Amino acid sequence: MKKKWLISWIGESDHKAAENPRDDNVGPIANALLAPIHYDRVFLLTNYAHQRSVDFCNWLEKKTSYKDIDLQDIELSSPTNYAEIYQNVCTTLIDIKLPSEDVELTFHLSPGTPAMAAIWIMLAKTRFPATLIQSGKKILEDGTNTFTIESVNFSFDLANDFLPEFLQRTDARIERLTTISPEAAPEFAKIIHRSELMREQIDLARRFAVHNVPILILGETGTGKELFADAIVKVSRRAVGPFVAVNCGAISKDLINSELFGHKKGAFTGADANRNGHFQAADGGTLFLDEIGDLPLDAQVRLLRAIQQGEVTPLGETKPVKVDVRIIAATHRDLMAEVSAGRFREDLFHRLGVGILQLPPLRDRAEDIELLIDHCLFQINADSEDQPEWQNKIISQKAKNILLEYPWPGNVRELYHTLLRAAIWSRHSEISEADIHKNLILLPSQRADILGQRLHKGFDLQQVLDQVERHYIERAMNKASGKKKLAAELLGIAHYQTLTNRMARIGLNLEDNQE
Repeated sequence: MKKKWLISWIGESDHKAAENPRDDNVGPIANALLAPIHYDRVFLLTNYAHQRSVDFCNWLEKKTSYKDIDLQDIELSSPTNYAEIYQNVCTTLIDIKLPSEDVELTFHLSPGTPAMAAIWIMLAKTRFPATLIQSGKKILEDGTNTFTIESVNFSFDLANDFLPEFLQRTDARIERLTTISPEAAPEFAKIIHRSELMREQIDLARRFAVHNVPILILGETGTGKELFADAIVKVSRRAVGPFVAVNCGAISKDLINSELFGHKKGAFTGADANRNGHFQAADGGTLFLDEIGDLPLDAQVRLLRAIQQGEVTPLGETKPVKVDVRIIAATHRDLMAEVSAGRFREDLFHRLGVGILQLPPLRDRAEDIELLIDHCLFQINADSEDQPEWQNKIISQKAKNILLEYPWPGNVRELYHTLLRAAIWSRHSEISEADIHKNLILLPSQRADILGQRLHKGFDLQQVLDQVERHYIERAMNKASGKKKLAAELLGIAHYQTLTNRMARIGLNLEDNQE
């Protein structure tokens, strides 16, 4: 016989029922456990303070006579973050060996947020088949209130009944999208690369481009965010529409709302005529918002409404104007840190980040640097060939080696301008090692120099060596997408088990992605 399990989030009403006990209000979970059906295991999830939920479970066991109720803490940045709820719930259910042929699952919909209930419904109809129940209040003939438990019975085929048509892809279309080569996407030809890291981001960009969803491009200054935005537009169905690029960090805070959303004549001092903003200029096309992390909070509110409602209200106007605009946003900032600090709205972050690209810095693309050196030098020669007395420039191997070993904090942009300075500086056709040294702008390091640490009594050489080893192992594992065998090859280690032993010695616990 199958065992019956009840799984539920703990809701605020459950906590309040335990903290202010009344016979007519025991809360949704207690009400379910007081019903005639008996569950062999009760598993509760909570995103509240741990001790508060422990106290609730203790009260619940006394109230219902159930023993050993399981409690699982779940960390959520927001109780309405669907993706985060889905991921955490799936991980938890898999950890307790579900789904199982020996277990008859029941999910309780009532406790928690609507987002939590929606995830239960989706999982019950797909990965974790389950019965759904919900609580409700009922007024008896004598006028008293009581809680009732009822099953939520409905059947549907999630894939065929509810997913949008564009997700109903044929096998042929899936094959076409997954096997298309970079050479078959000329719109991305300006993004010079051979590294797997950049290839993955280009592949993602091509996939996002064909859907009319907002895209957020994250990456350090000089990593090619605008090149990606331009290529995405050319691949998309909006290629024939207007493309408006705006640098949010270059507009004063006083004018940002007028620039983006427009204004009516007389709306403020200096508004001498009606003005359409960038949204209206991009109507039917794409609006590229570069350095979105610099957008003031009041403009963020207006931007969120524009995305949600598909309309803007110019300053001084009361009637909104409908706009059809696709947003591509980019920033060098850590937006999640900005959200945590209260400088960027979380709801706007999730609206913009339907498709997220994370462009790697040049220091993590070592195999791309030589290719970029040759490309940049070719471009410099082409742009300068009509200049008086210009000599076609080449670069010596020693000079190139310096560029290959430099960390490039300014990424591709810094590489190009360093080569440009060196090409102009060099008196000969060959750029020498000395030319490169004279034209590298060495900024103060943001990290302590590992070779310049102060020697003192108690100095621990092994600790410094472990620090270096940890740094390069973490980089190798990241570059190898968590595959220890590949990471070992990158580090020149003969066998991945040797890498595992070295990681254990320095206390570095990284899972091996063997897929």
